[in-house]
Amino acid sequence: MSLYDKLQQLGIQLPPVSTPAAAYVPFVQTGKLVFLSGHIARHEGKPWVGKLGHNITTEEGAQAARSVAIDLLGTLHAAVGDLNRVKRIVKVMSLVNSTPDYTEQHLVTNGCSELLGEVFGERGQHARSAFGVAQIPMGACVEIELIAEIE
Repeated sequence: MSLYDKLQQLGIQLPPVSTPAAAYVPFVQTGKLVFLSGHIARHEGKPWVGKLGHNITTEEGAQAARSVAIDLLGTLHAAVGDLNRVKRIVKVMSLVNSTPDYTEQHLVTNGCSELLGEVFGERGQHARSAFGVAQIPMGACVEIELIAEIE
């Protein structure tokens, strides 16, 4: 099954690449690695604003991280032209806008990691970091960046 069939089966339509909000590009390829800039969580086209441990639950945060994964897939598709060229998702780094006492950043980030696993199977298993941070641009609850290897 192609990755696009899998996406269709999951009811996922790839979004277009978002316009950067500052002085950077959405992706850079060097050799066989593609680096995707951080993507913030969006809900109904606007930043998904909130702070984990204050006004967003872990489950809502995981949904936000899943939505970021879908946006990342859209950017990765634009970067490589065909997601079937992805040999491996190498690394995911997640920033979770959270209170100082919140400790479930890893569970929030699972929303992204689990979707990548569903879409890519074994090729979607990746190294990962999940950090709690005091704030994310535009007040977003989650920001995630990704590194992929292509064939």
